[in-house]
Amino acid sequence: MADRDTIAAIATAPGSGGVGIIRLSGPDARRVGESITGRPLRPRHAHHATFRGGQGEVLDDGIALYFAAPASYTGEDVVELQGHGGRAVLQSVLSRCLELGARMARPGEFSERAFLEGRLDLAQAEAVADLIAAGDARAARAARRALDGEFSTRVESIAQGLLEVRVHVEAAIDFADEPLDTLGGGPLRSRMEELDRGLAALLAAAERGRRLRDGLHAVIVGPPNAGKSSLLNALAGRERAIVTDVAGTTRDLLQEQVHVEGVELTLVDTAGLREGGDEIEREGMRRARGELARADLALVVLDARDPESGIAAVVDSIEGVPATLVVHNKADLLPRRPVDAAADGPVLVSARSGEGLDTLRAALARAVTG
Repeated sequence: MADRDTIAAIATAPGSGGVGIIRLSGPDARRVGESITGRPLRPRHAHHATFRGGQGEVLDDGIALYFAAPASYTGEDVVELQGHGGRAVLQSVLSRCLELGARMARPGEFSERAFLEGRLDLAQAEAVADLIAAGDARAARAARRALDGEFSTRVESIAQGLLEVRVHVEAAIDFADEPLDTLGGGPLRSRMEELDRGLAALLAAAERGRRLRDGLHAVIVGPPNAGKSSLLNALAGRERAIVTDVAGTTRDLLQEQVHVEGVELTLVDTAGLREGGDEIEREGMRRARGELARADLALVVLDARDPESGIAAVVDSIEGVPATLVVHNKADLLPRRPVDAAADGPVLVSARSGEGLDTLRAALARAVTG
């Protein structure tokens, strides 16, 4: 859009660093860049230049890059002034850009312009933010695939398939007297079933992406004195919760952010679930059930010596939670170790000794990635 104004912003992260970048985008980006550097800028060439202020004073020296429209990130003329990363230096160069007619960019405005110019679709524009905010390698890879257009391609394929089905259905309705077996035939049904599977897979992929982006909300539940707080401390790597031999020590919710196998999790320790209890304990159990209502995963912790004890109250509470992972804690207190459990069975751990924690971390990571 030729009548759009020129924007400028510091493109590197806040704080000091070895390199800092000022980015300009818009019809006057080249003019502003050439005014600051005092030299003509050729497209896609790196120009060593001195950045000067309005009185000719030296602000910095570095590299100037010019990307001519439409072959740029935003689809407009783009100039990057790459200099030293000190905050005062960057601010002085940015101020000079504003003096020359550019305005401060709003948050996300460069990606917004890329979207408006057709350089990115909406999914890709959102993927830029996801890539910047990615807290681990898996989230970064997922955002990178979306930015490369993988998600958009799948959406477009399903949309095209639905359009084809619609054409066949409308043809059958409009030409009902013709010998067209469009609606009753097997090919159309097969195609719709194929599209249904594609949609289900796409939704599952989107949910995995959400978990990678936002992390997994996992609620630790179980009967009193099963070692829930000890397990939270073991996974957090610090004494986050008070641990005693007295059942019902935990009364309120305790939340901790942890990274497991490169995946971010929000772990919430809750009051033990059982029948009865005093008023404070009952309030703790009520809050635990409320937290389960918005959980992605219920981490059910049971005493390995008697896993059936108190399980009834837990089973009723976790109904409706999307995923469940059962943990048999206190393995160090077992007089005899069970034979190797099935891969999809309970995870045997000892929060006290650390036994089985690596297996539990791997199981939690699998729960995130689906």
